[in-house]
Amino acid sequence: MIPKFLSPGDKIAIVSPSSPIERSLLDGVVQLFSSWDLEPIVGLHAYESNGRFAGTLEQRLTDLQWALDTKEFKAVFCSRGGYGLIQLIDALEFSTFELYPKWIIGFSDITILHAATAAYGIASLQGPMAKYLLENQTAAQLLQQSLFGTFPQYKISGHPLNRIGAVKSTLIGGNLSVLYSLRGTHFEPDFRGKILFIEDINEKPYHVDRMLRNFKLGGIFDEIAGFIVGRFTDYEEDESMGASLKELIADIVSEYDFPVCFDFPAGHDPLHYPLPFGVETDFIVENEAVKLMFST
Repeated sequence: MIPKFLSPGDKIAIVSPSSPIERSLLDGVVQLFSSWDLEPIVGLHAYESNGRFAGTLEQRLTDLQWALDTKEFKAVFCSRGGYGLIQLIDALEFSTFELYPKWIIGFSDITILHAATAAYGIASLQGPMAKYLLENQTAAQLLQQSLFGTFPQYKISGHPLNRIGAVKSTLIGGNLSVLYSLRGTHFEPDFRGKILFIEDINEKPYHVDRMLRNFKLGGIFDEIAGFIVGRFTDYEEDESMGASLKELIADIVSEYDFPVCFDFPAGHDPLHYPLPFGVETDFIVENEAVKLMFST
């Protein structure tokens, strides 16, 4: 199910379910949404800070549940990732959200929420949060375009490690470390026949290798229909591994025949292309270019 797209005057909830957000960034994104003719409503505890977290567990849970349950909201924007959503997810109630679905927006730690909504067959937006929206005008314009009903049609340059092919399916995934933390839980996504997207930040190459080999041993790469490797940022190559990070990833999936794309501009980078999860997608990898085209 695709939630209703936004129209001028619609209300959008802003919550901080994970790590704390700087007040200036939260204020800035309120101004940005207002400039889009939306009515942003900030959660009661969205400005809180409690160590690594944006408020206590109870405060974060209360705000997120309020955002999911309020029928008037057309979207729920998560201000920042970081860490903390996994503490809340099992206590969240999705019955009202399922009846009145709305767009969930975010990435990184918000991967958990994307996985949870996917279990209900509801589409969501893996997209930039406050910091990147304010830093990169292109990312902001693409998110605005997506929310108001016109998904971007992406075409990016090819990469030497890409594997040619084409498939029509839906996207799923997000932050690799977060997806790895969901393995074996009832929040682990159903990867069968899907196009898997991954990204990460500040992970050692051997950590990435270990997580993806877990995916391989667990049969995930036997199930997926396509593979998109987004931005891996703030890491150092490890010469002792005998290959670059991207080469390690390419080797892990070398025996399969699904299309593979490297260096897609989504992840912990200001130029973050929004990706609609759960929406029919044409994924085409050619020698010179990669295309992602979304149905509405």
